[in-house]
Amino acid sequence: MSQRGFDFTQLRTFVAVADSGSVSAGAERVFLSQSSVSEQLKKLEERAGQPLFVRGRQGVSTTPAGARLLEHARRILAMSEAAFDDLQGRSLDGELRIAITDYYRPHDIARILKTFSEQHPRLKLHVTVLPSTVIDSGAQDHASFDIGLSARLVSGPGGARATAGSQAATGSRAASTAGTAVRREKLLWASAADADPRPAAPYQLVLLPATCLLQRFVVRLLDEHKVAYVVSHSASGVAGLQLALKAGLGISCLNESSLGGGVVACAANIGLPALPALEFHLLPARAGESELVGNAREALRRLFA
Repeated sequence: MSQRGFDFTQLRTFVAVADSGSVSAGAERVFLSQSSVSEQLKKLEERAGQPLFVRGRQGVSTTPAGARLLEHARRILAMSEAAFDDLQGRSLDGELRIAITDYYRPHDIARILKTFSEQHPRLKLHVTVLPSTVIDSGAQDHASFDIGLSARLVSGPGGARATAGSQAATGSRAASTAGTAVRREKLLWASAADADPRPAAPYQLVLLPATCLLQRFVVRLLDEHKVAYVVSHSASGVAGLQLALKAGLGISCLNESSLGGGVVACAANIGLPALPALEFHLLPARAGESELVGNAREALRRLFA
């Protein structure tokens, strides 16, 4: 009798490639060569009996069959990891409060948290979206949240870091909130997909309120480079920023995973200064935190990467 079902290793590779959008990026996530990943995907498609990816110059995207398998694969892998943790005595049972910056993968965060919840069905989650400055300022405040995912600017590979939007962080404060880096993305100038590809100065800017340090950084950067601009619209939160950009109200600065849905990166030659990278990090363990929180942070680290 022929064996039914899928190989877990192939499913894990399939999910990594689907999430990253390319074979090369997926290979990095699962620590394999591109050729090994390609071979695994070929075998998985043979097993499925139909194509799972559409391959193009910009990377890969799932076919309808691939999208269906992706949902199954996430649940299968989540249940496998939950079973393993349970048998190892690391099953999460209780309540957990998570604070997340709204710049972190806004199109994917609901799916990531759903996967985490499926992995740990006895865990009750309380999720709050907060600015990075608020999350960092609550790093030692047990009353606000148990685990925080914040963002900070990175000047370059191995360069100095600072809370998102600030030009520098004080030594003691930076050390206390450094945490574990889980993801790094490019910051890009963005506009509506149907906007003029070469907007005229002064640039019409769409910004979050001045309390957002990333937006204050953008203003400082433009002032330093003597770029003429006008703040044409103020939005509330990254979701509001995306809506304003999609409506064609101007240009703004967003991280890679916040693009999409009618919002695209501006051309590189329109006269705007280069931007640093944005790094997401989990705040470090606090003194006296519970074993539940420590185990949950490690489980989230794997999902947030």
